[in-house]
Amino acid sequence: MSQRRVGPRQVNILTLETTCDETAAAIVNDRLEVLASVVASQDDLHRRFGGVVPEIASRAHLERILPVIDETLARAGLSLHDLGAVAVANTPGLAGSLLVGLVAAKTLCVALDIPLLAVNHLQAHIYACRLAAQQEVFPCVGLIISGGHTSLYRCLGPLDFELLGATIDDAAGEAFDKVASMLGLPYPGGPSIQQAAQGGNPRAYNFPRTFLKDEERLDFSFSGLKTAVRYKIVGPGRPDFTKLELDPQQVADLAASFQEAVIDCLVGKAFLALRKTGLQILCVGGGVAANSRLRERLREEAHRQDVTLQIAPLRLCTDNAVMGAIAIERLKAGLTESLDLDVYPGPLRKPAEQSLP
Repeated sequence: MSQRRVGPRQVNILTLETTCDETAAAIVNDRLEVLASVVASQDDLHRRFGGVVPEIASRAHLERILPVIDETLARAGLSLHDLGAVAVANTPGLAGSLLVGLVAAKTLCVALDIPLLAVNHLQAHIYACRLAAQQEVFPCVGLIISGGHTSLYRCLGPLDFELLGATIDDAAGEAFDKVASMLGLPYPGGPSIQQAAQGGNPRAYNFPRTFLKDEERLDFSFSGLKTAVRYKIVGPGRPDFTKLELDPQQVADLAASFQEAVIDCLVGKAFLALRKTGLQILCVGGGVAANSRLRERLREEAHRQDVTLQIAPLRLCTDNAVMGAIAIERLKAGLTESLDLDVYPGPLRKPAEQSLP
């Protein structure tokens, strides 16, 4: 009687994401298969404030983290004892929000006697492209565009990122939220601006594109663009938007012109980074990467320059725990964490080299 050979036991990893205003959990295995994913959005809690309120976000995470974990396990058909490790995003993000996820992860690791894995939220956004592609995407240039971050990285591997450039003021997503508020559009600003822009003329207003023509730097700046939109709406020195009435076509034209200016900067700097590094793959992730006009422009430019483009699918653009599958790379490399792991709210930045090969 022949014996069936039993392969190595599959490792299931619970990943937790609480960096900002989404409470998320997922279970992935070491074959990069997603067994379950749950995201609890906080948009309704922050909408009346026009942006994320850190204290409200952390309290909502406290209320939701255990139900979200329970629901994730139920959808995967697993129990806690089927887990081989717990991964948690500990940087960057809001301090209070990060702590909720980290304490939950540590507690589970102690109770189950399993490894703890740290996730860099920004690296995870790029790893979402790896998950979607189902093939290797490194080395690449990584463009991360979200409410809190607009950054370019040279990514030699999933855990080897070098900062090339970043916004010096507002992130792109933050600018979308603020301009949407000026135009009387609902939060979050990204989807609202995109919808309004569909009926507008992207060349109606000649808004600034800071640093776009500077071939020596890979940074972004959206504060001046935001101010230019404000002056088009109310003029200098007039702060009150409440009594101002814009007709729908004005709103559409302003939204379309603003959106096009942001996209020009994002696309221009991303492909400049490719030229400077000599890399041929561009990976794009983060909430703003869900913008349909941006995706269209990136595809057009990638085709024109014969570059391989990987954009995270819509379901993996906004914050989620599936992208925490990057922790599998740490597990394979033997990089587990001790229980004194802390949170780091700011991005872990390493200056790029002055001269790129």
